[in-house]
Amino acid sequence: MTAISPARILISNDDGINAPGLAILERVARQFTDDVWVVAPEEEQSGAGHSLTLSKVLRMRQLEEKRWAVSGTPTDCVAMAINKIMPETPPTLILSGVNRGGNLAEDVTYSGTVSVAMEGTLAGIPSIALSQCIRPDQRTKWETAEKFAPEVIRTLIAEGWTEDVLMNVNFPAFEPDEIKGVRVTEQGARQIMGNHIEERTDPRGFKYYWFGLGREVGQPGHETDLKSVREKWISVTPLHLDLTHHETRRALGETVNRTF
Repeated sequence: MTAISPARILISNDDGINAPGLAILERVARQFTDDVWVVAPEEEQSGAGHSLTLSKVLRMRQLEEKRWAVSGTPTDCVAMAINKIMPETPPTLILSGVNRGGNLAEDVTYSGTVSVAMEGTLAGIPSIALSQCIRPDQRTKWETAEKFAPEVIRTLIAEGWTEDVLMNVNFPAFEPDEIKGVRVTEQGARQIMGNHIEERTDPRGFKYYWFGLGREVGQPGHETDLKSVREKWISVTPLHLDLTHHETRRALGETVNRTF
């Protein structure tokens, strides 16, 4: 593995072009280079996952030099940036976020923030997703992400990582002086079937629903992202784009493989 150059940084997110976390990430990126490009969704796209807009037109709006808003998903933003906005001068590093809310455990499969980094990785560009965890009825601790993101990014790009891996960083929902340090973690798990779905009624008498997260599943002996942020550690999880479960592939190969 070799060090990664931050010479030209592309920033995107899923909270939208006007999100406070995006402004924080732009300030962080400018600590590494003056060549910072912002291409983000026109509106919030939380939960969009790694989706592309295929059934309707996309529109782009240039807000200022090196700053664009796109009418589609976070994945659309990366694709437009790489293929239309800066095809002759592609980014050397992609940063996504800072998301309001953690992207932990199975969240990574739904997250537009993580999907920015996925799309960048598929294009061969080193990518990091960054999220600020939150707690109910408390203000978002943006200062924690802003304080520690530069050091975390600097350490990661100095070390480097392989082409088919992206980095998923989560900052705990605590004040900066409460943070204990950084841990490299594995993806945790929640009990998805235990998701809480709250039913409410709007002023016109129609029912609507809010989804809640499932209960966390304990994994004794495992340093998971969920466990680490709960214990006030910044979580850094390397995520692999190859979803193949190789142990099962080998086991099935002994009985399923055959010639017709």
